[in-house]
Amino acid sequence: MDQQRLLEDYYGQDVNNMSYTCPSWAPIVGFSGIACAVVFANIGGAYGTARAGQGIMNMGIRSPELLMKNIIPVVMAGVLGIYGMIVAVILNGKVSPPGTGTRYATYSQFNAFCHLAAGLCCGFTSLISGIAIGISADAGTRAVGAQSAMSESWKKMGFTGDAGGQAGSGNDNLFVATVLIQVFASNIGLYGLITSLILSQQEYSCEYNE
Repeated sequence: MDQQRLLEDYYGQDVNNMSYTCPSWAPIVGFSGIACAVVFANIGGAYGTARAGQGIMNMGIRSPELLMKNIIPVVMAGVLGIYGMIVAVILNGKVSPPGTGTRYATYSQFNAFCHLAAGLCCGFTSLISGIAIGISADAGTRAVGAQSAMSESWKKMGFTGDAGGQAGSGNDNLFVATVLIQVFASNIGLYGLITSLILSQQEYSCEYNE
């Protein structure tokens, strides 16, 4: 009885209503999932933006007319941070605090680990997606700029038509190819977002017995 009374004084609730399914530490796991979703998704978005920006600025020196045309990967990388924010907002709304007055925990281990998995899915896939977008955009925009500059040099030397395969449609084909690569790289983050939304729908809570 003394041990039971000590536990009741410590937890502020009836020991008979304490649940091992809904421990007091479960919210820590759930909030860790929220943090992972936001932090890793934004790291991926930041890296993708920075790496793509390097390639775009380098390309803009020789072919400034293509600067705005090649801004697409920056937008794709920025969207990754939004994925993390969406998942974080949804998970935050599902983390239930202890009951008022009873201080009885209703947030279960099941929910906590589901939310951690959801945050990790979104965070890590967005991180990898941002890295892929950044690397492909850096290489792609530099290649498009170099091909455009080479095409102009061919024209200045008096060559006409598709001289050396460097003019006109060849440049457009290379640009389309780089955009397709970036689109498929950004899809990785989208797959993680969808998985996270599915995981966030899993729910189990404890009930307080009067």
